[in-house]
Amino acid sequence: MNSSNKTRVSEFLLLGFLEDKDFQPLIYGIFLSMYLVTVFGNMLIILAILSDPRLHTPMYFFLSNLSFVDICFISTTVPKMLANIQTQNKVITYAGCIAQVYFFLLFVELDNFLLTIMAYDRYVAICHPMHYTVIMNYQLCGFLVLVVLHALFQSLMMLQLSFGTQLKIPHFFCEPNQVIQLTCSDTFIDVLVMYFTLVLLATVPLIGIFYSYFKIVSSIRAISSVQGKYKAFSTCASHLLVVSLFYCTGLGVYLSSATNHSSQTSAAASVMYTVVTPMMNPFIYSLRNKDVKSALKRLFGKKL
Repeated sequence: MNSSNKTRVSEFLLLGFLEDKDFQPLIYGIFLSMYLVTVFGNMLIILAILSDPRLHTPMYFFLSNLSFVDICFISTTVPKMLANIQTQNKVITYAGCIAQVYFFLLFVELDNFLLTIMAYDRYVAICHPMHYTVIMNYQLCGFLVLVVLHALFQSLMMLQLSFGTQLKIPHFFCEPNQVIQLTCSDTFIDVLVMYFTLVLLATVPLIGIFYSYFKIVSSIRAISSVQGKYKAFSTCASHLLVVSLFYCTGLGVYLSSATNHSSQTSAAASVMYTVVTPMMNPFIYSLRNKDVKSALKRLFGKKL
């Protein structure tokens, strides 16, 4: 397409959950409640870890980073939707949409890689405990959490796209696949890159997680005492629940969108991994992790 024919876009319309005005107060209340619970719950995890020197280990360093990323992840999409319902305005600016795409991809990928690193952390702690502090040092921790280039690259690619006149996104945020579908440019390269990186970013971490837990299970089976086996597995239970929730909901959304073209169904399914998963993580780690529960009790004890 020639540059003279490119349409300069100033705004998009976000239609997800905003078309039925009768349900908007209920939807607003539900999403506001989930957002506040997510932010408050994850902030408690971060404060508990920071306030307890016994939790200043790589495992809890990653957990505090995961909580921070979850707060940022849900803050990328939900506040804008709540503002749109409050003002009865469906508009998001072009710059705002591209920024939302960037931060959405960034925090999804950070979530993805943090969960993989946490699996590797458990593998090292259980299978190589004598070398744990050498392998899982803070220099390595800081290096492993810096995963931002693909999100920036994908956002820059979207800046090169031109759009038609129908700029309605049937979603409650600028979901990358939905934005690409609105363009009148040749999107073959963009779609190819998007699905290639999606497969790469989903399969490589999953392979790493499966390998880590395969080695963990092999090591646990070699432990003679039942109590020792339970103690070793209990350190992994919370992480396994979070991994299952994150990957099952995320992959379920993309698989269902490939077979079901209903925009409302896709938007509702996206709520599971963009809102519900970040909200559930603090409950999973605080209810199943004795160290976090003890740190929370001490934190509240100090405040009282």
